[in-house]
Amino acid sequence: MPLRIVFAGTPDFAVPSFRACGDIGDVVAAYTQPDRPAGRGRQLAASPVKQVALAAGIAVEQPESLKSREAQERLREFAPDLLVVVAYGLLLPQAVLDIPRFGAWNVHASLLPRWRGAAPIQRAILAGDAETGVCLMQMERGLDTGPVIARRATLIAPEDTGGSLHDRLAAIGAELLREALGELARTHTAPMLEPQGDGATYAHKLDKAE
Repeated sequence: MPLRIVFAGTPDFAVPSFRACGDIGDVVAAYTQPDRPAGRGRQLAASPVKQVALAAGIAVEQPESLKSREAQERLREFAPDLLVVVAYGLLLPQAVLDIPRFGAWNVHASLLPRWRGAAPIQRAILAGDAETGVCLMQMERGLDTGPVIARRATLIAPEDTGGSLHDRLAAIGAELLREALGELARTHTAPMLEPQGDGATYAHKLDKAE
């Protein structure tokens, strides 16, 4: 039986990982942020993940929160083996993380524990870091504190911008995820986990002045 995967993500960064899930398992639902006003006309716009999920004929869920019993029961109805979270934009309570058989995995665009939080790509560039990367981690209640399943580094070139680094890390994250999902599908055994260690830094959201 293929892995039953619920995917939770919102922006362009999440789309390659969404496709990786479909390559390996059966994506039974896609969770994404509610439609938001966008563009000059401020019309409601679907997120990139919603667009690709609908094109693939996959059920889309857009709860404002996953804290309610109703939202959690709806997730439980999909009977997921795994929840894959990539730049979703909502905090997940422990009750949600406990629903899937193998818990929840998160693709995060930094070499944890450096740059936990909302803007790891931009913060790495602003800080003059020589390298960054992607971590695939097992989620727990803390903000990007979970143990690491796999990690991959990439150098930050002098000509790199937030955009170029974003696209490269999105591709790296999808490849890491594809490899780990393939192993999980083959063995149906939870992966080995590596604690993050010390030295955490936080990637606070960029404000308008920045």
